[in-house]
Amino acid sequence: MLKSDSQFSGTQMSPSTKSAILVIGGGEDKVDRRNILHEFFHRAGASDASIAIIPSASREPTVVGDRYRGIFEDMGAKQVKVLDIRERSEEPQFTEYIGECSGVFLTGGDQVRLGELLADTPLIERVRRRVQLGEMTLAGTSAGAAVMGHHMIAGGSSGEFPNRSLVEMAMGLSMIPEVIVDQHFHNRNRLARLISAIAMHPDRLGVGIDEDTCAIFERNGLLRVMGQGTVTIIDPQKISSNNHSRVDGSAPLSLHNLGLEVLCHGDCYHLLEGRAISPEYVQESTVSGKRVEG
Repeated sequence: MLKSDSQFSGTQMSPSTKSAILVIGGGEDKVDRRNILHEFFHRAGASDASIAIIPSASREPTVVGDRYRGIFEDMGAKQVKVLDIRERSEEPQFTEYIGECSGVFLTGGDQVRLGELLADTPLIERVRRRVQLGEMTLAGTSAGAAVMGHHMIAGGSSGEFPNRSLVEMAMGLSMIPEVIVDQHFHNRNRLARLISAIAMHPDRLGVGIDEDTCAIFERNGLLRVMGQGTVTIIDPQKISSNNHSRVDGSAPLSLHNLGLEVLCHGDCYHLLEGRAISPEYVQESTVSGKRVEG
């Protein structure tokens, strides 16, 4: 499970400079209150924000990129650029801006395309490094959320019992390598799919995120939930039996002592200790000898 030397352990930053990774389940409000997008905007520096939008997962990158650019410009960002990368050969020309910006936003679309286009590129290596150092806030929605782990759900079915053939896996961008993310989670009945992925990779933490809901991975080791839906945590740390290696593709999977938490707005999950924290305990709770600030 998550190690104590995770990129999210360490000193919590001040609210004005607090970087994080925002993993959004898709379908975030872009019209009314825009709470999740405002959260990203503020963590990226608010009126001082220089934001890079990467719409490469989308079939219509120009349309999608321009929509998010308009949203963040309306909020008052100092600078917003759309990095319309369509071929790996185009990636180097955008790397310099990644070194200057305070926030990167990965849009939805096809996570396989996004992974194939950007994995192991200097641009993504620079994003990862700056996020680890707390110099940048990163957000991804839908496909942009799916690529956050080292192992990524590339596709699969919904609404069936857990089985090996239910999920297709690929390599993600390793922004949060310890997790496997599934998005549009309860909206598309993907619990069995995420369980199947975790059965395949029981050393990872499953994170299922509903639409208009965000899992915020803080640098102090907390996952915070905000939004209208839930975040489901599937923790195999104490699993006592897993038949994944002993059955064929369509046979039901059996997993004993699998941990599951369902969290809503205001809840937290301590990634290093593997436990949920309710809102009433967040402000004054002590986690690993440190005060957890609200």
